Amino acid sequence: MVIANIISYILVLLGAVNWGLFGIFDFNLVSWIFQGPRTAGSIIVYVLITLAAVWLIISPIISGHGLRLKMKEEQVEKTAE
Repeated sequence: MVIANIISYILVLLGAVNWGLFGIFDFNLVSWIFQGPRTAGSIIVYVLITLAAVWLIISPIISGHGLRLKMKEEQVEKTAE
């Protein structure tokens, strides 16, 4: 679950940077990378960013506590053994 949270944060941050660039400079980074806003690559990236955002919303509900970005010390010790 930790890896899913980190990947989700990275994707959501990419989406936030894209929206910031679009709002300030009218430049869509994802569209620029994939040569168009409705290309297959752009759509896949937009869907992945959306799924990451939804994951970050429901993840605390599923786990019963806040988001975890690192393992607890007890888990680290068990993993090291």
